[in-house]
Order: sequence, then C-alpha cells, then structure tokens
Amino acid sequence: MADSLSDAEKIRNKRLAKLGSQALPRSVSNGEGTSGGVPSSQTPEPSKSEALEQPEHSKPKINIASSTPSSTTSDNPFPQLGVKEAGGDAPTINITPSADMVWPAEKPPASNQSRSSSRAGETLQEWEDKVLRSVFRITLDSSVKSDGHGHRLHYVPGVLADHEDQGQAVFLSTATLDQAILEVASELGTTTPLEYLLGCWKRVTAQLKHARNHKAMNSKLDTLKEARRLCMSYCIFAITMPEMFGREPTETSPLLPHLLVDPEDDRGICHDFLTEAIARLPEDDAIEPALVKAVEDLSRDLAKKTMSDDYKSYVLALRHLVRYPPLVKAIASSPDFVPTSASASDLEATTVLGPFFAISPLQADITSQYFSSPKTRDRAFITNSQQSLRMALTTHQHDLLDVVNHIIKSDKIARERMLDWFALCVNKNHKRRAMQVDKKLVSSDGFMINITVCLDQLCEPFMDATFSKIGRIDVEYLRRQPRIDIKDETKLNMDQNASDKFYEKRGEGTNNFISEVFFLTLAAHHYGTEATNQTLGQLEKDLKRMEKHIEEIELDRHKWINNPAQLKMFDNAVQRYKDSIDKGISYKYAVQGVLLDEQMQARSLQFMRYVTVWLLRLVSRTDFPKQTLKLPLEPDPSNFFAALPEYFLEDVIGAYRFVMRNMPWTISSTQSDELIILCITFLRNSEKIKNPYLKSGLVTILFAGTWPGPNRPKGVLGDLLMGLPTATEHLLHSLMKFYIEVENTGAHTQFYDKFNIRFEIFQIIKCIWDNRIYRENLDREAKINVDFFVRFVNLLLNDVTFVLDESLSAFQQIHNLSQELQDSQHLEQTVRQEKEEALSAAKGKAKSYMQLTNETVAMLKLFTEALADAFTMPEIVQRLADMLDYNLDALVGPKSSELKVENPQEYDFQPRALLSDILDVYLNLRDKESFILAVARDGRSYKPANFQKATTIFQTRAAGTKSPQELQAWAALGEKFKKAKEADDQAEEDLGEIPEEYLDPLIYTLMTDPVILPTSRTTMDRSTIRSHLLSDPNDPFNRAPLKIEDVIPNTELKAKIEAFKAEKRGAKLAQAHFMDTTEG
Repeated sequence: MADSLSDAEKIRNKRLAKLGSQALPRSVSNGEGTSGGVPSSQTPEPSKSEALEQPEHSKPKINIASSTPSSTTSDNPFPQLGVKEAGGDAPTINITPSADMVWPAEKPPASNQSRSSSRAGETLQEWEDKVLRSVFRITLDSSVKSDGHGHRLHYVPGVLADHEDQGQAVFLSTATLDQAILEVASELGTTTPLEYLLGCWKRVTAQLKHARNHKAMNSKLDTLKEARRLCMSYCIFAITMPEMFGREPTETSPLLPHLLVDPEDDRGICHDFLTEAIARLPEDDAIEPALVKAVEDLSRDLAKKTMSDDYKSYVLALRHLVRYPPLVKAIASSPDFVPTSASASDLEATTVLGPFFAISPLQADITSQYFSSPKTRDRAFITNSQQSLRMALTTHQHDLLDVVNHIIKSDKIARERMLDWFALCVNKNHKRRAMQVDKKLVSSDGFMINITVCLDQLCEPFMDATFSKIGRIDVEYLRRQPRIDIKDETKLNMDQNASDKFYEKRGEGTNNFISEVFFLTLAAHHYGTEATNQTLGQLEKDLKRMEKHIEEIELDRHKWINNPAQLKMFDNAVQRYKDSIDKGISYKYAVQGVLLDEQMQARSLQFMRYVTVWLLRLVSRTDFPKQTLKLPLEPDPSNFFAALPEYFLEDVIGAYRFVMRNMPWTISSTQSDELIILCITFLRNSEKIKNPYLKSGLVTILFAGTWPGPNRPKGVLGDLLMGLPTATEHLLHSLMKFYIEVENTGAHTQFYDKFNIRFEIFQIIKCIWDNRIYRENLDREAKINVDFFVRFVNLLLNDVTFVLDESLSAFQQIHNLSQELQDSQHLEQTVRQEKEEALSAAKGKAKSYMQLTNETVAMLKLFTEALADAFTMPEIVQRLADMLDYNLDALVGPKSSELKVENPQEYDFQPRALLSDILDVYLNLRDKESFILAVARDGRSYKPANFQKATTIFQTRAAGTKSPQELQAWAALGEKFKKAKEADDQAEEDLGEIPEEYLDPLIYTLMTDPVILPTSRTTMDRSTIRSHLLSDPNDPFNRAPLKIEDVIPNTELKAKIEAFKAEKRGAKLAQAHFMDTTEG
C-alpha cells in the first residue's frame, strides 16, 4: 500500500502516527475491544520532561482495524478518518501501547463495576461519558440536539455504530474520543474545525483545573488529561492539516481569526493553549512554522489597515504572543523579520513588525479625519484634535514598547534580530534627509517617529542622573562593524578619504547592548523625528507658495467667465488644488500634534542630554561633568571626535532648537547648564567642527534661549548665562570669534547668512551685557589679544557701514518713487507698473535691512564704550570716522528730507533713535586724540554744521532724548573737531607739495611707517596694509597670499620722510622767526 500513497498522504500518516506516539501510557483494558484492546483511562499523564526522556521503544502504536475483519489490505490510506470504503463500514481508531512498553509504577486497573464516583450511583465510566459529551458537545442519541444550556450537540453515528457492532455499552471514553473528534470536526459545515476544537480546549482545560483543585476528583485526572492531549493534537492537525477534516488549505493561517479574538473567548487563543503548543515544539516540527506563519499573516493583514480601523486587536495579539520566549525566537528567525533586500518604502508592509510600527495618526487619510476642513477650524478645535491624536498615539507606542521589550528580553538571538531590524529601518532611510525627499522611496514619518520613540524608551534604563553608565557607551563600537551605516555620512572634521582610512582599522573589544541602543537611537533621531522636523518646515513653505499660486490663478478667472464649459474645467482645477492645500494643512496640524507631545519631547531631551555629555567627555577627554572642562581644549590625537558623523551633534542642536521655539518650559536647569557648555565649547574651539552652519546652530540655540517668555524675561538660558562660570569667562570671546568666522562660510548665500547669524549674536550679547564681569573680562582680553579684537572691530564696522547705507538708500528710493507715483497722471501704464514694482522692492529691502541696522549700530555703541582703544587703532580709526560722518550727514544734512516716508514704523525706522545711537558712538570716543584727528581729516563728509544741526534736533524735536550734560559734551566735541581740522589743514599747507614716493599708493596720504610687501615689492604705509588685510588676506597688487608678519620695514624711506617733514617744519619756523624780526 505504501507505494500507492501520495506524498501528502504519507505526511498525513506520519502526523497520525505522531498523535499515537504522544498518547499517554496506559494499561490495556481487561478484555474490552476486539482489535488490539481499548486503552485505559486510568493512567496518569507523564510530565513534560518525562515525555521528552521516554525511550523510543516505549512509544505506543496506532492499530487501525475495520469493524469487519478482512485478510486483504485496504486501499484506503485513512480508514481512521471515518471514511467508509466501498461496501464496508467505517473503521475505528485505537491507540494502544507497544508490547514492550514498560510503564512507570502503576496500579492495576480496576473493573468497571468497582469504579465509583463521588456522586452516589455514578460509575467512573458514566462520569467519563458525561464529561466528554459535555466538553466536546457530542451526543450518541440522534434525537438530542442540544444540551441543558442550549448549546448545539454533534451526533456521531460512526462512533455509535462501532459500539453497537462490538457489543459495547454506549458510553464515550478516551478510547473512542479520537474517532468522535474526527467525525465531528469533519461535519461542521460553516464552523471551522479549529473553532470547534478551541472551544473544546477551553472546556477541558477548565474541567482539569477544577479537578486539580478537588482531591475527590484525583481519580478522574487521567481522563481529563488524555482528553486535553487529544484535543490539542487535533487542534494542531486543524492548523497544519485542514484536509484531514475535508477542508481545503487556505492562504492565510487558520489561527489568524482566532488570534484577533479575546483569549478568554471560546474562539480565542489562550495562555494554556500556547503553553501546551510550545511545549510540543521539540516533538512536532510542524507547530513552529504554523505559529510563525500565523504571526506573519497577522502582520500582512494589519498592513492593509490604518489607525481608523480595528488595529488594536492585532497589537494585542502580538503582545500576547511575544510573552513566550520560544515563540519569540521562532518569530525573530523568520526571513520576514529582517528582510535585508526590502526597500525603505516596503519596510512598513513586508517586515513582521513593520505594520505595527506603521500605525500612526500620520497615515494617509487619517490626518483629514482629525482635521477635516482645516481652514474653517478655530484654534480650540485644532488643539483638542491634536490632544486626542496624541493620546491615541501614546497608547499605541506603549504597546509597541511592550512588544519590543519582550523580544529583547526573551532570548539573545531574538535580541540581536530586534536590533538588526531597527538598524535596517534607519539604514534604509538615509534619503529622508535629502534636500528633496521623494515620499515614495522612503518610510513614512509616522513609522520612523514610532521607531525613534521606542528606542528613546529603551535608553531610559541606563540614562540615570549621575551618568553612572555613560562610560559603557564605547566610541570604538563605530569601528567594530557597527549596525548603523555611517560610511557615507559627512564627518565633523574629516574628509571622506581620511574617514575611510580611520574606520578601516577595526576596534578592539566587543560591543555591548548599551552602545548598540545608544548609536541606533542617535541614527533614529536623525532619520526619524529630525527628518520629520525638516519635512514640517518644508511643508509650511510649500503651503505658502501654493496659497500664493491660488491667488495668482484666480486673477485669470475673468478669461473664462463667458465660456461655461471652460469655466467649469477651471473651477474643477482650482478645487483640486485647494483640496491639496487642505490635505497639506491637515497633515501639518497632525505632525505638529505628534511632535508637540511634551512627554515625547521630554524623553527626547533626556536622551540628548546624554549625547551632550558624551560628546563633551569625548572631545575633552575628561570625566565631565564630574570634572570641569578647561577651555580652549587641547588637541585630540585620537581623532575619534573628528571622525564622528555630523548628525551626532546636529541631532542635539535640532532637538533643542525645536523645543526652544515651541515648548521651552520642558527644558530642565541641568539640561540647560550642559547645553550652554556644549555651545560655548564648540564655538570657543570652532576648529573642531568643519561645517559653519552646524556651528551657527549652536548660536541659534543660545539666541532662542534668551527669548523672553512667561516669568522668564531673559528666556530659558538668560539667567544661567549671567552666572555660569564657563559662560562669563568664555562666551563673549566665543561669540566674537564666530562673528569673524562667518564672514566666509563657503556657500553661495554666505553674504546674507552672515547677517542672520550676526543678528542672533547681537541679541545674545545684549542679554548678557548688563553683567559687569563680562565687560571686565572683555577689556582684559582686548589688551592681550589685540589682533583678534581689531579683526572683530573691522568686521563690525563693515557691517554697520553696509546696512546703514542700504537702509538709508532704500528710504530715499521709497521717498522719491512715492512722490513720482503721486504725480503720475501722465505716466504710461508700463512705466507706472515698473515704478510700482521698484517701490515694492525698496520697501522689502528697507524692512529687511532696518532691523539689522538698529541692532548693528546698538552693538557699535556698546563696544565703543567698552573697547575704545580697539576702535581707535591706526588701521581702524579713519574708517570709523568716515562712516560716522557720512551717516550723520545723511540723517541731519541737506538730503535728510529724502528719508521721510509714510508709516516709518512699518519698517522699524526711528531716525531720532538712530541719530541718538550715532551721537553716543562719537561721545564714547571723544577722549581719543586719534579719533578727533580722523574726523577732522574726513574731507568728504565732515561738516561742522552737521554737529550744530544735531544739537538743534535734540533741543527741539527730540527734546529729552539727550541729557543737558550729553548735549554739552556734544557741543564741546564739535569744537574739538573744528580746532583739529584747522590745525591739520595748516600742517598740510606747511608741508606743501609732497613727493609721490612718500605717498601711500592706495589712499595717497603721507606715510608714517612705510613697509615693503614681500612679493610685489610695493611700499605702503603699515596701517594701510593692515587695514586691507583685515578684509583680504592677499597682496593688493599681485593677489599673492600675504600676512602682516611678512612685510618688511622700509627704514630708508621712513628716514627720508622724517627728514622731509623736519625740513618743512624747519622752513616754517624760520619763516615765522623772520616775520617776527621784520615786524620788530
């Protein structure tokens, strides 16, 4: 017969044999049964360990005998299924022990007559029949359709016929239970065999638990154990071999619908079922793949759903399943758990955990459900919807963490696979940080945010307040084939070739879990929440652009007003565009709702605090924060910090910047201390970081930290900046250093970028300027580091000169164009339109530059008060005097009337306040002779009348702006300038015609300290070349690189110049003496 069996039939026979091999050892019934004997129901069930250790020869055998004995071999491979052969009766299943089976200590079986139950008059056989009928809802009486509780009973004529043929009493027993289960499960109709058997399993398990709790029932335990064992076996058959019951195999696991039901429901998969199934894993190699397939199908089915569907049952099912370590190990070993070939866009659907992490209020169409008709909604509605959204997401994220924690804690292999999955998700999503992100090629925002939040929470156990475990975060991890892919990432201060060589050297030691999770979480922030922040910023820009485009489109409506068909098409197109805008606004509100979760951000900042401290420890090679950092830092020969990806620092900056702008109250004081130290450290040692925009982010954090808020007039960081020792000692120098650096960022937008960055620097300085310690430290350092301060002052002057000129010229344009348009009755339409566009551009220019002007002049006022010597250095003072005179003339001179515009407050233009600040700068330097002389020598803009006009303004129109003492000092200063001008003019007249070789070739003034430029061999005055090199590090005549240290003093020429001046002075004195004697 074996040759005639198909492969499927052979497998079925093997499974049935397994069922027999798992049968409980029992003694053969005393004479009952005609085909190999009926197993007794009195043998106790062996323990799990006993079953596993049972020798092979002791396994029972399955004997299949027909009710009509025949000497011929049947062609029916499954007579035990109850399928009758042609012309024959149904066969029966009898599982009997092998002849050589040795039983454990066992009592001899008692006769049926001697078996009594606790109930008077009920034999054990009668009790067994009653219990099995109740548990499996079977009847041997065709007239009985339901039990006393109304449950449907299943009539089993095949079992009844066997009993009658063999002349046995019509009682159900464990000996005939196999055939009864098979017969019922094969005739269920729309009910599946597994659904029926799971109900039986719940009932027999309940009976067994009840029996174990009552000593009087001990004699009945074996019957219940055997019934339970058979029920489980047939459950497994129903899952793995549905054809055994006449059912066609399905694509999805039969377990799937039952996993989604409450475990306590009759149709659900309960703890006892899973425990028993997992206990059989070593014996039955079909169980594990069946359970894994059920989980995979659960995942695939969830991938079709969103947060608006019934997703919770899927999550609860997974939470239930991951509580069984052997099952977790099997699930984690599935090829679908970490499919390395999957693309970023497929991770949410094709990996086992992907659909669970994809559930989010940011899924398609969910945002529109939370924020329908977003333009019509008020702030209260939006806030309530965002709160509701956060609550739903927080609950789901808690469930995800529970799943991940159980996977990680269950088994080492499962933990490694879990980390592999996280790494796969971040490594596949590098394109989420591209300049232009194609949503079709990357994972969704919701998916990546869930991963980030989960990893943040995995870090919490080792992120204690004392940083006791921070030493476990091993930077060498990055050189031990790390899970995160950093090969192509831009490094903090290392080019690609140097980075490749650095990471070629494999690090010593082994990786630990803390390092794994720490670096994975950093990467998740970069490609998760920080990428979503970037998306949100771009979305807001896109929405503004689209709104403007709609306005432009509507201007063309009149073209179709007389063509209904075209107008309808036009309206449809406009509506589609408006729908896209509504969808974008809904998504924006949803993203804001997710990111503005205080609990999530607090957890994120806790992690970023750890990153901050870790970076400072690494770069300083100290036990920070237990040890104080010493700035500036010493060189780091290891280059570990230089080789780190930029995003290690960028993520910290991004996280704090977002919180500073949106929810600054979530930042703790300890986080603020370390954040300030981080910013100052890398601004003071800016050479540690290559990217100027990364350093500008540090300035932005400090700037945002000084924004006034409720109960915080100096912002979150302002008060700390006033007292933190690291700040008072190093902050001003650090800001001034970066002020100098941003002059050249290397980007095509550097000219405008530097003004934005310097504006933020000004705000920070204004916040701390009241602290006397800062000014004292600044004054002390200015006397030591002269060149540094001269460079700073030069750039500050450049900025003041530029923004003042741009602002005032813009107001002149506005004034003139406005007058022209008022008298434009005879202007052609095209000319008028051109002038209107020019006026609009001038207004925009005035708005953007006036704010910079106010701040830059305010800084000039502060610094000239504190650093007067630096502003009156020879290479600086003349430029400063020229700039002040020019702008004083613009504000009070003959052309000042051209600055009058309508609504000056619209541009933040306050001419009197601006004039007051310029006067203060003059007064700050009034005691410096070099400054007095420089103003007097300004032949272009110095006009004594301007000083008198300014005095008049402050005595009349701006009365009260300046005190009488200040006005008196101002008048005295004007007199100083007049006298200095007269004296200088006389000195120049006395010199007469100056030989050209004594004149500076750039500014044509008499040189006082001539030097020779080494490459062009040109002679210039030292102050002139120093001033030039402050803005351009090249020889002005041949563009060769040049440093002030390279110039050569021209002592011979200097002697000639001194001799020339002496000669002229002598001639002047002689002439004066001659005139005196003549008159005498």
